[in-house]
Amino acid sequence: MNKLFDNAEAALHDIADGATIMSGGFGLCGNPENSIQCLARMGRKNLTIISNNCGTTDKGLGVLLANGQVKKMISSYVGENKIFAQQFLSGELEVELNPQGTLAERIRAGGAGIEAFFTPTGFGTQVAEGKETRELGGKMCVLESALRADVAIIKAWKADRWGNLVYRKTARNFNSIMATAARTTIVEVEELVELGQLAPDQIHTPSVFVQRIFVGTNYEKPIEQRTTRPRA
Repeated sequence: MNKLFDNAEAALHDIADGATIMSGGFGLCGNPENSIQCLARMGRKNLTIISNNCGTTDKGLGVLLANGQVKKMISSYVGENKIFAQQFLSGELEVELNPQGTLAERIRAGGAGIEAFFTPTGFGTQVAEGKETRELGGKMCVLESALRADVAIIKAWKADRWGNLVYRKTARNFNSIMATAARTTIVEVEELVELGQLAPDQIHTPSVFVQRIFVGTNYEKPIEQRTTRPRA
């Protein structure tokens, strides 16, 4: 049950070109920084990335985009990345945009074994083009399919060596649902604790969903848009 690896390179060693990867985080909050940098060093190509966004122009997943490693993005918000816009408009990058709640539910459904679901979100827009629609409960709804991945790279605050995870506040975001929806879930963690130190009712992701863990280092934790009140 010891799922601990020495570092990112050891944990991510078998990710192949063309893999579909879920990457946790919301903006730059809760990003698996070590895993992203490792993928950049490994130079894997033709990746399909499922993530709420693609980082910024030079942070987070934006590093992989700038390296030309990403073939397709399945995401929700992309407004902070100029390279994303350039590659999309030039046809270099394939993009599947989702309403944010729909993206989250597609991932959650993938982890729960639900193949598809109906939602009123997106009906009558380009989101619904080519998809089955149906009236349910007096509302027109769009059929959305579940999302699953070969690998999920996620970030946790604390973990034990069995893979029980605790996230810190809003850094939980997409990490917890992505942990359930991939064939292999690789977790980078800030603090590794002994078995029994995590209270059972405080565990956010149980170990059954986790295959590999490593302790991350040198976290930058950048802020996309720092907004503060003017000082008096």
